[in-house]
Amino acid sequence: MLSLRFSDYKLECGTDEAGRGCLAGPVTASAVILPGNFELPKLNDSKQLSEKVRDYLKPIIEEKVISFSVTHIEPIIIDKINILNASIKAMQECVLKLNPTPLYIIVDGNRFKPINDIPYSTIVKGDSKFMSIAAASVLAKTYRDEYMNKIHEEFPMYNWKQNKGYPTLEHREAIRKYGTTKYHRMSFKLLPEQIKLDF
Repeated sequence: MLSLRFSDYKLECGTDEAGRGCLAGPVTASAVILPGNFELPKLNDSKQLSEKVRDYLKPIIEEKVISFSVTHIEPIIIDKINILNASIKAMQECVLKLNPTPLYIIVDGNRFKPINDIPYSTIVKGDSKFMSIAAASVLAKTYRDEYMNKIHEEFPMYNWKQNKGYPTLEHREAIRKYGTTKYHRMSFKLLPEQIKLDF
């Protein structure tokens, strides 16, 4: 059973990211502030939900929340500041977009950086413990999937519509065959024998 609040603040937001382990595409974060009467029986950590259930929950979450936001951080930034910092930056930007401004932040995972002196807590597996983080995880995942479906049309040979940029065998074989795109994260190990690969 997911809990509604971690703190005593009514304007508490939960934030989470999706796509951290991918070879291509952005890392995408969402932040959500939930009302005190929020209920959504099927809500859970997005990784535990089917695509069909996530797509079903997305418009309900957007309608029921006090505020939500989504941020994509592109591969060029990921390569510049590394994936951990890019993930934190995405979540920070989401928090800054919320209106009203939250008074407390709960973050999925164990790393975050202070933002505008708003108190926060990091919670390992928070997306399976707190509704706001779970809701943020669903939005981050569905918005990122939409993004990957869109760029799939531009580069269909990588089948991002199916693998969403994750390091599947199919994705790596396509990189080996066709090389890289502007959407690939060049700081990642794109192929097991990266040293031999001539871009």
